[in-house]
Amino acid sequence: MESHIEKQNSDVLQKSFNEMISTLPKEKCWGFPKDLHQYQGVWFTQRFLQGALSAQQQFQAQPTDIILCSSPRTGTAWLKSLTFATITRTLYNDSTTPLLCKMPHDVVPFMEFDHAQFSTNRHLGIPLLATHLPYSFLPRSIIDSGCKLIYICRDPKDTFVSLYHFIAGHCKAENTQPFQLDEAFELFYEGVSLNGPYWDHVLGYWKASLEHPDKLMFLKYEELVEDTVLYLKKIAEFMGYPFSSEEQQQGVPENIVQLCSFENISGLEVNKIGKHREGHGNLGTENNIFFRKGKVGDWKNYLTTEMAQRLDQLTMQKLSGSGLSL
Repeated sequence: MESHIEKQNSDVLQKSFNEMISTLPKEKCWGFPKDLHQYQGVWFTQRFLQGALSAQQQFQAQPTDIILCSSPRTGTAWLKSLTFATITRTLYNDSTTPLLCKMPHDVVPFMEFDHAQFSTNRHLGIPLLATHLPYSFLPRSIIDSGCKLIYICRDPKDTFVSLYHFIAGHCKAENTQPFQLDEAFELFYEGVSLNGPYWDHVLGYWKASLEHPDKLMFLKYEELVEDTVLYLKKIAEFMGYPFSSEEQQQGVPENIVQLCSFENISGLEVNKIGKHREGHGNLGTENNIFFRKGKVGDWKNYLTTEMAQRLDQLTMQKLSGSGLSL
């Protein structure tokens, strides 16, 4: 009887959600099968928006939680790998870590899709969760609990190129036609991208990191690439899992960096075959689409000089007065 009532309630909620969605401004998502909908100034796919609203209502953060925050295609999978390997370094070794047989998005779940499963991870003593939500969309319980957040951002030019190829790969797998790169560029420039505008996403977390530096660690992808070991030590310290002097002498941080390197993770069989979220409608994505190049400055191979200058000028304009540069 209860399940019947629950289903009725769920159907009512779904109907009201669909009605609300139908009233929102919408745009094509670079050839994605589903449109983007603008809600409170942010562009979401329907599934992402439903997940965001559901998480706001239901997710209960714990003070011990560590939430990895990012806009799509800014180093999310890498950050998940590094933090997971660091936190679980006494549970697993290089040959037993789940990272060898599960992709990073499976070992560190996304709040907006997997919030109902979080208790399982907490029983394992792994407090890591992830989100692509803007700071203003985070559930109130995250702010109130005082849990720690780590945010990673990336040069908008590389972010755009990576996102374009990710969506193009998804379209190819779904037998749909992606937008031309210049069409997608104009949309990104106007702020129409997954969880965009991108600059608003970055600024929300940047400002919060200035207000709460003990609770929010702000990372740049390029700096993490430049000195991964140094930043991994800082991340471990921030999370409350610092490397001991003995571990540092034994080269534990360096081993984790090697284990989680792009070359190693992208070369694993699990990340070359199979499908992430298979059976979840348009959320299902070929695992290999998540791993492309991971290179800093790859935008030079795709953007014209004029495109790069326009994005740089817009970035300077958007970040003006914030103290942040990308």
